[in-house]
Amino acid sequence: MTRTQECAAADGRIRLDHARHFLDVAEIVHDNDLDASLSVAASLCVLSGIAAADAACCIALGERARGQEHREAEAVVARVPGVGAEMAKALRRLLSLKDEAHYGMLYVSKEKTTTTLRSARRLVELAERVSLR
Repeated sequence: MTRTQECAAADGRIRLDHARHFLDVAEIVHDNDLDASLSVAASLCVLSGIAAADAACCIALGERARGQEHREAEAVVARVPGVGAEMAKALRRLLSLKDEAHYGMLYVSKEKTTTTLRSARRLVELAERVSLR
């Protein structure tokens, strides 16, 4: 069973602001093009995507996933009307790199970091679309 937490649209707007800022910093760090910077950028993209998913869920559903298993968030965000399936897919891509980005002993590759940036950007775009409804 997926554990959720009630939240309001105002909470969602705060999470969306967090998502944008994580993404902004990820893009700056990514541009350094250093091995360590790429891993940090990937980590920030994961945080951005999680925050964007939370934002869309709070705004559209009045709840967000709060379980220990981040993948449960995919099921919750998939319920967001109109964009949920696409958000769940982008979130799944980001979460598949979470352990490597946050806890890995090797640097995240430029290709994987570029993929995480694309996924995070898409999640933020979709969450912004939800916030405008």
